[in-house]
Amino acid sequence: MKLVLLSGGSGKRLWPLSNDSRSKQFLKVLRSEDDKLQSMVQRVWSQLDKLGLAESAVIATSKTQVEMIESQLGKDVPIVVEPERRDTFPAIALAAVYLYDKQGVSREEIVGVLPVDPYVEDKFFGRLLDLEETLKTSHADLALMGVQPTYPSEKYGYIVPNIQESINGVIKVSHFKEKPQIEEAIQLLKEQALWNCGVFAFKLGRIISLLEQMDLPTNYEELWGNYDCLPKISFDYQVVEKTENIVALPYNGNWKDLGTWNTLTEEMGTSILGKANVSKDSLNTYIINELDISISVLGLSNIIVAASPDGILVTDKDASPRVKELIGHLDQRPMYEERRWGWYRVLEHTKYDDGTEVLTKRINITAGKNLSYQYHNYRQEVWTVVKGEGVVLLNDEFRVIRPGDVVEISVGAKHAVKAVTDLEFIEVQTGSQLVEEDNHRTLLTWEEIEDRGYALNQ
Repeated sequence: MKLVLLSGGSGKRLWPLSNDSRSKQFLKVLRSEDDKLQSMVQRVWSQLDKLGLAESAVIATSKTQVEMIESQLGKDVPIVVEPERRDTFPAIALAAVYLYDKQGVSREEIVGVLPVDPYVEDKFFGRLLDLEETLKTSHADLALMGVQPTYPSEKYGYIVPNIQESINGVIKVSHFKEKPQIEEAIQLLKEQALWNCGVFAFKLGRIISLLEQMDLPTNYEELWGNYDCLPKISFDYQVVEKTENIVALPYNGNWKDLGTWNTLTEEMGTSILGKANVSKDSLNTYIINELDISISVLGLSNIIVAASPDGILVTDKDASPRVKELIGHLDQRPMYEERRWGWYRVLEHTKYDDGTEVLTKRINITAGKNLSYQYHNYRQEVWTVVKGEGVVLLNDEFRVIRPGDVVEISVGAKHAVKAVTDLEFIEVQTGSQLVEEDNHRTLLTWEEIEDRGYALNQ
């Protein structure tokens, strides 16, 4: 059985820690077994690895999340990268063609698809493997896994069974119901409906044949190059709703979608992360602080305070799922990002009347990692080293840098840096267009750079 993990979303419901480049699955707010902070994607991948399933899994994601995934899981994790975001059907179709064309997987192979961030016990993934046998014995076209509800929820979709045709613990699916009102949710529980947790399985050939019927390529490079020809539609609408022979397996165990602050804080294992303190009469109060300044809460209960370079949120715990309504219109650059080489935090961004912009960043490069050899057409940069040691390549000449050193990079100057030890510096950008599109990379890896044989100035 092959597994496809879907990693997408902007995570607006967990603002201000989540943004367009750091979705909810990458927030390091959970505790691992060795009491270290980990993200949802790290937790799920470690569970798969523990059960020997990671070697059969690929992650389907957008190009904006690749560096974050590599930063948290390493470069050896197989990733299928969408050229652009086009909903779940195109993402799954591209992953299916990757398995078929690049990995040589048989059309008869069962493929399981699941979100990259469910909060579940290890036995959830064991139950996932049961979908393979269920598909084979039931001769169904699609097999889903549903969670036994613990209460009538309005937040989840439901898988409604046909009780008369359900046998031996395998449920014949009658229909689906999306996020019902509470009265209908109560009735659905009486009908033994399951929460739809977004987990399903199919034979690889089903998706390959569908693409052939749509006159779309099953060669990976060709499909990637013609990705905009795929309909921008969910897998549910394109495939599930058009499939009649569907079965479902119930999962009776802990399952949570940690997509809102009130559900996430319940699983953090602590009420305070970062610099903060809370008075004793502030009950059921949580603080998650990524800033360097302290936050104090006095005499307020049942609230959540979340602070990051992107903003500060103060919310009643029960009202926290509505944060997306409040900030959904915000369109700002991410103020904190994790990359394959480390992380950066925006300290200040100013625009002047004459069109000049000044952007100040705090940049940390992990030992052994590097920034690519690149140049900019619309900005100059000044780096002030505050920690560690590194090697800079500036206009084809190497130079060792240490705390107190200043590196001036003019418009058009080619530059790269590698951290010998963990390297931190303050970068001040000045120019008319301080955008990612003005990063023109000529060499990506340090090995490519060293192969050019540039001179080292000690």
